[in-house]
Amino acid sequence: MRGKSNDRLVLLVLILVGAIFGSLIGSAFGGALPILNYGKTIGVDPFVVDLNVIVLTFGLKLSLNLAGIIGIIIAFFIYRRL
Repeated sequence: MRGKSNDRLVLLVLILVGAIFGSLIGSAFGGALPILNYGKTIGVDPFVVDLNVIVLTFGLKLSLNLAGIIGIIIAFFIYRRL
């Protein structure tokens, strides 16, 4: 029997793969069905912390379109079937 941490890792990987494939499909078919390519970008712009010894850069942006969200939903249903 699988452990809880292994299940969460499988779910995370499936969601990431679903989002990537969904976004690729949305970009590919965005010309024929423009609604698939509709999306938003959320996050923070990169900012730099300079400590003279080490320089750290922080930032995170998430860009999802409608096809990516559909891919995430399909990936979740695939996870539930496992």
